[in-house]
Amino acid sequence: MSDCCAKKSETTHSYACPECHQFGKSISLKTLYHNVRFPENQQILADSYFYCANKSCAVAYFSISGKILAQYLLSSAQAQAIEADKLCYCFDISAAQYRSALKDNIAERVKNFVIEQTKTGLCACEIRNPSGQCCLAKFKQIDKKVTGNASE
Repeated sequence: MSDCCAKKSETTHSYACPECHQFGKSISLKTLYHNVRFPENQQILADSYFYCANKSCAVAYFSISGKILAQYLLSSAQAQAIEADKLCYCFDISAAQYRSALKDNIAERVKNFVIEQTKTGLCACEIRNPSGQCCLAKFKQIDKKVTGNASE
């Protein structure tokens, strides 16, 4: 499985977004450099950064030292994907498409495709997903919401 989708053993700290106060997820500098547009990505300083997943918040990323990177600094592709409720950034699958696949009884095929590509290391979650997180858990969340139980 790709490193980004492997279970993490170290403990990560979370900090509250300075704007909306929702707790953010720790992300890597690699994620920042690939998701913040040029030339703003050239100004990123080494620090511990967090992703604010609150879509209505103006903040995309924030650091422990107080640096804020606003949503409008995301590359246009990432900003559009967030607006479109992207489920899998690596293979361009929206949450709506997956919910439709669940209703059409083809969701297992869609999810298995993503799992297989991930196992062979063909995903790029850390650079494509603005949160830097693997999407596999989100498939299970949607499964549970739509069907009432999480499929494995």
